Amino acid sequence: MDSVNTFNDPLMHITRLDQADFHFLLKRLAKLPDSMEMIGTMPPETYKYLCVVGSRSYSSYGREVCSKLIAGLAGYPIVIVSGLAIGIDAFAHEAAIEAGLKTIAFPGSGLALAVLAPTQNIPLARRIIEAGGTLLSPFERNQHADFWTYPVRNKLMAGISNVTLLIEAKDKSGSLLTVNDANEIGRPVLAVPGSIFSHLTQGPHHMIREGATAVTCSADILEAMGFEVKESADIELTKECRNTSNNLVLFEPLLSEDEKLVISKLTAPIQRDDFIREVNLPAGYVNAVLAELELKGVIVERQGLLMVN
Repeated sequence: MDSVNTFNDPLMHITRLDQADFHFLLKRLAKLPDSMEMIGTMPPETYKYLCVVGSRSYSSYGREVCSKLIAGLAGYPIVIVSGLAIGIDAFAHEAAIEAGLKTIAFPGSGLALAVLAPTQNIPLARRIIEAGGTLLSPFERNQHADFWTYPVRNKLMAGISNVTLLIEAKDKSGSLLTVNDANEIGRPVLAVPGSIFSHLTQGPHHMIREGATAVTCSADILEAMGFEVKESADIELTKECRNTSNNLVLFEPLLSEDEKLVISKLTAPIQRDDFIREVNLPAGYVNAVLAELELKGVIVERQGLLMVN
């Protein structure tokens, strides 16, 4: 192991790891890079690692699910692993920092500041290091992100993790590569279900059909990772989660002020056109809010009638 300061940014102190320094789960992979580069420090190997992946094109439902589920892991020796990408990856890192959890980012590039990808998330990379987290890369320091670098890093993300969690992905999303890698090496895969009307839930629903465990609350993740769930008096429980756990929540979607306004007016099942006329608001606005409420599972439309789910 050797280290070098390659630029003036004090957060970017790069250390080269030889295979002997790799996390023990990585050493189980059939093919390993000769070395990796690291910024920050590796968490203790006694911690368990959760890989969180999902779509760059996310919905508010996906963002809220990601934040809520990871917040429910606070206090456990869990490391959140993701790819620093825009979307669910970034939200996973941010949620980990907010929850006081360690987090490891695998960018699809080398670690030199000039190539670190994506550039929009360089401030997030700094926050990860400041919070005691880690950046890891199997690539040469000045390697730009390319079409071939992402599958390489995806395999390492799955390989270092005890469990992989999928939150929102189209049916052919790159996030599914990481999930497939986890399946191939025999690691458990979890997936968050969502609206059947959303193209962003095609990937999770496909994985659930293929045997992934459906996740509806943080307790599901903890159980999959082998933890005994602690009681937490400050977490509000939903009926569904009380049926399976005494302490962690099923995701309850957060509503915007617009969504609260519309849902407050949906007091009984009603046809969509009648509802729009009744609330006396622009049709485009109401339809957009209704679509978001459907994605969150708050309302449904059955036999032509809108109703609270």
